[in-house]
Amino acid sequence: MAGMLYLVPTPIGNLGDISARCRETLAQADFIAAEDTRVTLKLLNHLELKKPLVSYYEHNKAASGGKILDRILAGETCALVSDAGSPAISDPGEDLVRQCAEAGVTVCAIPGPCAVITALSISGLPTGRFTFEGFLSTAKKSRREHLESLQAETRTMVFYEAPHKLLATLEDMSAAFGPGRRISLCRELTKLHEEVIRTTLEEAALRFREAPPKGEFVLVLEGATPAAAPAWTLEDAAARAQSLMAQGLPRKEAARQAAQESGLPKKAIYDATL
Repeated sequence: MAGMLYLVPTPIGNLGDISARCRETLAQADFIAAEDTRVTLKLLNHLELKKPLVSYYEHNKAASGGKILDRILAGETCALVSDAGSPAISDPGEDLVRQCAEAGVTVCAIPGPCAVITALSISGLPTGRFTFEGFLSTAKKSRREHLESLQAETRTMVFYEAPHKLLATLEDMSAAFGPGRRISLCRELTKLHEEVIRTTLEEAALRFREAPPKGEFVLVLEGATPAAAPAWTLEDAAARAQSLMAQGLPRKEAARQAAQESGLPKKAIYDATL
């Protein structure tokens, strides 16, 4: 019988965020696949656990993934962890999950720390709809093309960024979205020096030109203002009602529906269809 793959989230800064269920899962796993075994060993020592560790990261995932899958298919249970946060999110673990899914292996995700949601929730920007864009390319051309493709995006956008790339990213964002676009820069989340800077792209770039950024950042960027829908004329609304009548709706019902869609008075639309 095949084993299972567990996705175990690890703290993004504060070791107190590891849950009892995460600890129990790590304790019961036959082995742990880790992005950096040295980082995971520190976590295991904190939890007073000893487990076999195998390396699984971006540059060995092709070779290591097959070996891990073979062990799971042979009946072992694997816990997959990244250095921080939820595995498979901006993380090579997504490939292992795909391999397991294709092989019919059960994959179980344990809820836990995730920098995307943590930053979004404290950003002060709309959270109802958002898009996660991960890390931007280090290549200037690719980074600018990525940002330009998002110019019409009305949802809040979330990015990961390293301190040495932050200023260039802010300048490219300002060029793509305008200097006045609102942004929340969430730094060192859950750590001692956690900071949320709610400002504009222009002000953020100015700030970090004067004082070089430190720590890992999650950038939460305001979406574009939705384009106003073109106003309906009475002729447009009457034509819509006529179309609905041609589909079999009674005149009164067609006028009601056209009024709902256009925002124009139902009686005026009804009269216009006579």
